Amino acid sequence: MQFGFIGVGLMGGPVCRNLIRGGKSVLVYDLSKDAVERTLAVGSTGKAAAALEDLASCDVLFTSLPLPQHVMGIMRGNKGLYKIMKKGAIHVELSTIDPTTAAILAEEGAQSGVAYIQCTLGKTPAQCEKGEEPMFIGGNQEAIKKLEDVFKIIGIPNYVGTADAACAVKLISNMIGMSNLVILAEGLRLGEKSGMDLGQLLTLLSDTGARSFQMDVRGPWIAQGDFANRFGLDLALKDVRLGCEMARAWGLDLTGIESALAVYKEASAAGYGQEDCNAVFKVIK
Repeated sequence: MQFGFIGVGLMGGPVCRNLIRGGKSVLVYDLSKDAVERTLAVGSTGKAAAALEDLASCDVLFTSLPLPQHVMGIMRGNKGLYKIMKKGAIHVELSTIDPTTAAILAEEGAQSGVAYIQCTLGKTPAQCEKGEEPMFIGGNQEAIKKLEDVFKIIGIPNYVGTADAACAVKLISNMIGMSNLVILAEGLRLGEKSGMDLGQLLTLLSDTGARSFQMDVRGPWIAQGDFANRFGLDLALKDVRLGCEMARAWGLDLTGIESALAVYKEASAAGYGQEDCNAVFKVIK
Protein backbone atom coordinates (compact mmCIF):
# COMPACT_ATOMS: atom_id res chain seq x y z
CA MET A 1 0.00 0.00 0.00
CA GLN A 2 1.47 3.34 -1.07
CA PHE A 3 0.83 6.29 1.24
CA GLY A 4 1.04 9.98 0.41
CA PHE A 5 1.30 12.83 2.88
CA ILE A 6 0.72 16.55 2.32
CA GLY A 7 1.71 18.88 5.14
CA VAL A 8 4.38 17.73 7.61
CA GLY A 9 4.35 20.66 10.01
CA LEU A 10 3.67 20.64 13.75
CA MET A 11 0.91 18.02 13.64
CA GLY A 12 1.28 16.37 10.26
CA GLY A 13 5.01 15.79 10.72
CA PRO A 14 4.69 13.46 13.73
CA VAL A 15 1.90 11.46 12.07
CA CYS A 16 3.94 11.01 8.91
CA ARG A 17 7.04 10.08 10.88
CA ASN A 18 5.07 7.40 12.71
CA LEU A 19 4.02 5.92 9.36
CA ILE A 20 7.67 5.80 8.29
CA ARG A 21 8.75 4.37 11.66
CA GLY A 22 6.07 1.72 11.10
CA GLY A 23 7.73 0.73 7.83
CA LYS A 24 5.09 2.22 5.53
CA SER A 25 6.08 3.50 2.10
CA VAL A 26 5.26 7.23 2.14
CA LEU A 27 5.59 9.98 -0.48
CA VAL A 28 5.98 13.26 1.42
CA TYR A 29 5.11 16.76 0.20
CA ASP A 30 5.47 20.08 1.98
CA LEU A 31 6.44 23.59 0.91
CA SER A 32 9.16 23.49 3.58
CA LYS A 33 12.20 21.48 2.47
CA ASP A 34 13.42 21.38 6.09
CA ALA A 35 10.11 19.87 7.27
CA VAL A 36 10.34 17.16 4.61
CA GLU A 37 13.97 16.34 5.46
CA ARG A 38 13.19 16.20 9.19
CA THR A 39 10.38 13.76 8.48
CA LEU A 40 12.36 11.51 6.12
CA ALA A 41 15.25 11.29 8.60
CA VAL A 42 13.41 8.85 10.90
CA GLY A 43 13.50 5.89 8.52
CA SER A 44 14.18 4.53 5.07
CA THR A 45 10.66 4.08 3.67
CA GLY A 46 9.84 7.74 3.04
CA LYS A 47 10.56 9.66 -0.14
CA ALA A 48 10.12 13.32 -1.05
CA ALA A 49 7.52 14.12 -3.70
CA ALA A 50 8.64 16.75 -6.20
CA ALA A 51 5.10 17.94 -6.93
CA LEU A 52 1.56 17.45 -5.67
CA GLU A 53 0.71 15.50 -8.81
CA ASP A 54 3.18 12.81 -7.74
CA LEU A 55 0.73 11.84 -5.01
CA ALA A 56 -2.10 11.00 -7.39
CA SER A 57 -1.04 7.36 -7.65
CA CYS A 58 -1.16 6.78 -3.87
CA ASP A 59 -3.59 4.30 -2.35
CA VAL A 60 -4.02 6.45 0.77
CA LEU A 61 -3.47 10.21 0.93
CA PHE A 62 -3.17 12.06 4.24
CA THR A 63 -3.56 15.84 4.40
CA SER A 64 -2.67 18.04 7.37
CA LEU A 65 -2.95 21.73 6.52
CA PRO A 66 -3.53 24.96 8.50
CA LEU A 67 -6.95 26.05 7.20
CA PRO A 68 -10.00 24.50 5.51
CA GLN A 69 -9.44 26.56 2.36
CA HIS A 70 -5.96 25.06 1.97
CA VAL A 71 -7.37 21.52 1.92
CA MET A 72 -10.17 22.55 -0.43
CA GLY A 73 -7.74 24.26 -2.78
CA ILE A 74 -5.52 21.19 -3.09
CA MET A 75 -8.23 18.55 -3.37
CA ARG A 76 -11.14 20.15 -5.27
CA GLY A 77 -11.83 21.59 -8.69
CA ASN A 78 -10.62 20.75 -12.17
CA LYS A 79 -6.98 20.93 -11.06
CA GLY A 80 -7.54 19.28 -7.67
CA LEU A 81 -6.13 15.91 -6.68
CA TYR A 82 -9.55 14.26 -6.59
CA LYS A 83 -9.64 14.57 -10.38
CA ILE A 84 -6.43 12.62 -10.87
CA MET A 85 -6.39 10.17 -7.93
CA LYS A 86 -7.17 6.58 -8.82
CA LYS A 87 -10.58 5.11 -8.11
CA GLY A 88 -10.66 3.23 -4.83
CA ALA A 89 -8.11 5.52 -3.19
CA ILE A 90 -8.71 6.90 0.31
CA HIS A 91 -8.29 10.49 1.49
CA VAL A 92 -7.62 10.89 5.23
CA GLU A 93 -7.98 14.50 6.36
CA LEU A 94 -6.24 15.27 9.68
CA SER A 95 -6.82 19.01 10.00
CA THR A 96 -9.22 20.73 12.38
CA ILE A 97 -11.97 21.67 9.94
CA ASP A 98 -15.71 22.27 10.08
CA PRO A 99 -18.38 19.71 9.14
CA THR A 100 -19.50 21.70 6.10
CA THR A 101 -16.01 21.55 4.62
CA ALA A 102 -15.76 17.83 5.39
CA ALA A 103 -19.10 17.17 3.70
CA ILE A 104 -18.01 19.04 0.56
CA LEU A 105 -14.75 17.09 0.42
CA ALA A 106 -16.50 13.76 0.98
CA GLU A 107 -19.04 14.45 -1.77
CA GLU A 108 -16.51 15.58 -4.34
CA GLY A 109 -14.18 12.72 -3.47
CA ALA A 110 -16.99 10.22 -3.90
CA GLN A 111 -17.75 11.61 -7.35
CA SER A 112 -14.21 10.66 -8.35
CA GLY A 113 -14.28 7.30 -6.59
CA VAL A 114 -12.18 8.47 -3.63
CA ALA A 115 -13.37 7.55 -0.11
CA TYR A 116 -13.17 10.27 2.56
CA ILE A 117 -12.17 9.82 6.20
CA GLN A 118 -12.07 12.63 8.75
CA CYS A 119 -9.40 11.85 11.35
CA THR A 120 -9.15 14.86 13.64
CA LEU A 121 -6.17 14.97 16.01
CA GLY A 122 -6.95 15.59 19.66
CA LYS A 123 -3.91 16.90 21.55
CA THR A 124 -0.34 18.09 21.07
CA PRO A 125 2.58 17.50 18.67
CA ALA A 126 4.56 15.89 21.53
CA GLN A 127 1.87 13.26 22.12
CA CYS A 128 1.52 12.80 18.37
CA GLU A 129 5.25 12.09 18.03
CA LYS A 130 4.96 9.31 20.62
CA GLY A 131 1.90 7.77 18.94
CA GLU A 132 -0.25 8.76 21.91
CA GLU A 133 -2.47 11.23 20.06
CA PRO A 134 -6.22 10.66 20.45
CA MET A 135 -7.78 10.58 16.98
CA PHE A 136 -11.49 11.14 16.30
CA ILE A 137 -12.32 9.13 13.20
CA GLY A 138 -15.46 9.19 11.09
CA GLY A 139 -16.59 8.98 7.49
CA ASN A 140 -16.59 6.15 4.94
CA GLN A 141 -16.88 3.04 7.10
CA GLU A 142 -15.53 0.59 4.51
CA ALA A 143 -12.39 2.73 4.11
CA ILE A 144 -12.01 3.10 7.88
CA LYS A 145 -12.11 -0.68 8.25
CA LYS A 146 -9.27 -1.04 5.73
CA LEU A 147 -7.06 1.34 7.71
CA GLU A 148 -7.70 0.14 11.27
CA ASP A 149 -4.19 -1.30 11.63
CA VAL A 150 -2.67 1.88 10.18
CA PHE A 151 -4.49 4.10 12.67
CA LYS A 152 -3.04 2.05 15.52
CA ILE A 153 0.46 2.90 14.26
CA ILE A 154 -0.03 6.65 14.30
CA GLY A 155 -2.12 7.23 17.43
CA ILE A 156 -5.06 6.17 19.58
CA PRO A 157 -8.13 5.73 17.35
CA ASN A 158 -11.60 6.68 18.59
CA TYR A 159 -14.30 5.74 16.09
CA VAL A 160 -17.15 8.26 16.28
CA GLY A 161 -19.20 7.29 13.23
CA THR A 162 -19.71 10.29 10.96
CA ALA A 163 -17.31 12.88 9.60
CA ASP A 164 -19.55 15.50 11.25
CA ALA A 165 -18.86 13.96 14.65
CA ALA A 166 -15.13 13.65 13.95
CA CYS A 167 -14.99 17.38 13.19
CA ALA A 168 -17.24 18.35 16.08
CA VAL A 169 -15.36 16.59 18.90
CA LYS A 170 -12.15 18.57 18.34
CA LEU A 171 -13.95 21.86 17.74
CA ILE A 172 -16.04 21.42 20.89
CA SER A 173 -12.91 20.57 22.87
CA ASN A 174 -11.11 23.70 21.68
CA MET A 175 -14.19 25.89 22.10
CA ILE A 176 -14.54 24.82 25.74
CA GLY A 177 -10.81 24.99 26.45
CA MET A 178 -10.25 28.38 24.83
CA SER A 179 -13.38 29.87 26.42
CA ASN A 180 -12.13 28.59 29.77
CA LEU A 181 -8.81 30.35 29.08
CA VAL A 182 -10.60 33.67 28.58
CA ILE A 183 -12.44 33.23 31.89
CA LEU A 184 -9.17 32.29 33.60
CA ALA A 185 -7.45 35.38 32.17
CA GLU A 186 -10.28 37.60 33.39
CA GLY A 187 -10.13 36.04 36.85
CA LEU A 188 -6.36 36.50 37.06
CA ARG A 189 -6.63 40.10 35.95
CA LEU A 190 -9.24 40.66 38.65
CA GLY A 191 -6.95 39.07 41.23
CA GLU A 192 -4.13 41.31 40.07
CA LYS A 193 -6.36 44.35 40.61
CA SER A 194 -6.93 43.17 44.18
CA GLY A 195 -3.20 43.35 44.80
CA MET A 196 -2.61 39.59 44.95
CA ASP A 197 0.47 37.87 43.58
CA LEU A 198 -0.71 35.78 40.63
CA GLY A 199 1.38 32.77 41.65
CA GLN A 200 -0.20 32.75 45.08
CA LEU A 201 -3.66 33.22 43.59
CA LEU A 202 -3.19 30.23 41.30
CA THR A 203 -2.07 28.09 44.24
CA LEU A 204 -5.19 29.03 46.19
CA LEU A 205 -7.51 28.52 43.23
CA SER A 206 -6.04 25.09 42.46
CA ASP A 207 -7.87 23.70 45.49
CA THR A 208 -11.25 25.09 44.41
CA GLY A 209 -13.84 24.55 41.71
CA ALA A 210 -11.96 27.07 39.55
CA ARG A 211 -9.24 24.53 38.74
CA SER A 212 -8.95 23.45 35.09
CA PHE A 213 -6.48 22.16 32.52
CA GLN A 214 -5.89 25.71 31.30
CA MET A 215 -5.23 26.88 34.86
CA ASP A 216 -2.72 24.11 35.46
CA VAL A 217 -0.88 24.60 32.17
CA ARG A 218 -1.28 28.23 31.12
CA GLY A 219 -2.00 29.87 34.46
CA PRO A 220 1.68 29.74 35.56
CA TRP A 221 2.79 31.02 32.15
CA ILE A 222 0.50 34.03 32.50
CA ALA A 223 1.76 34.64 36.03
CA GLN A 224 5.37 34.56 34.75
CA GLY A 225 4.64 36.76 31.72
CA ASP A 226 5.50 33.86 29.42
CA PHE A 227 3.58 34.14 26.14
CA ALA A 228 5.89 32.01 23.95
CA ASN A 229 3.89 30.24 21.28
CA ARG A 230 2.90 26.66 22.14
CA PHE A 231 -0.59 26.85 20.59
CA GLY A 232 -0.91 30.13 18.73
CA LEU A 233 -3.63 32.66 19.46
CA ASP A 234 -4.59 32.87 15.79
CA LEU A 235 -5.00 29.08 15.70
CA ALA A 236 -7.22 29.27 18.77
CA LEU A 237 -9.21 32.02 17.09
CA LYS A 238 -9.59 29.87 13.97
CA ASP A 239 -10.88 26.86 15.90
CA VAL A 240 -13.33 28.84 18.05
CA ARG A 241 -14.57 30.66 14.94
CA LEU A 242 -15.10 27.38 13.07
CA GLY A 243 -16.91 25.94 16.09
CA CYS A 244 -19.22 28.93 16.36
CA GLU A 245 -19.95 28.72 12.64
CA MET A 246 -20.76 25.03 13.10
CA ALA A 247 -23.14 25.86 15.96
CA ARG A 248 -24.89 28.59 13.98
CA ALA A 249 -25.30 26.26 11.00
CA TRP A 250 -27.01 23.78 13.34
CA GLY A 251 -29.31 26.47 14.77
CA LEU A 252 -27.54 27.01 18.12
CA ASP A 253 -26.72 30.38 19.69
CA LEU A 254 -23.76 29.82 22.01
CA THR A 255 -23.61 33.23 23.65
CA GLY A 256 -20.81 32.43 26.13
CA ILE A 257 -18.46 30.99 23.51
CA GLU A 258 -19.36 33.78 21.07
CA SER A 259 -18.23 36.24 23.75
CA ALA A 260 -14.92 34.40 24.06
CA LEU A 261 -14.56 34.52 20.27
CA ALA A 262 -14.88 38.31 20.40
CA VAL A 263 -12.00 38.50 22.90
CA TYR A 264 -9.75 36.38 20.66
CA LYS A 265 -10.60 38.59 17.69
CA GLU A 266 -9.63 41.64 19.75
CA ALA A 267 -6.33 40.03 20.81
CA SER A 268 -5.49 39.06 17.23
CA ALA A 269 -6.27 42.56 15.97
CA ALA A 270 -3.99 43.94 18.70
CA GLY A 271 -1.08 42.00 17.20
CA TYR A 272 -0.88 38.99 19.52
CA GLY A 273 -1.85 36.34 16.97
CA GLN A 274 1.59 34.70 16.78
CA GLU A 275 1.97 34.48 20.55
CA ASP A 276 0.52 31.68 22.65
CA CYS A 277 -3.23 31.76 23.09
CA ASN A 278 -2.66 32.80 26.70
CA ALA A 279 -1.77 36.25 25.30
CA VAL A 280 -5.52 36.85 25.38
CA PHE A 281 -4.67 38.02 28.92
CA LYS A 282 -3.06 41.14 27.43
CA VAL A 283 -6.33 42.62 26.14
CA ILE A 284 -8.19 42.19 29.42
CA LYS A 285 -7.81 45.50 31.21
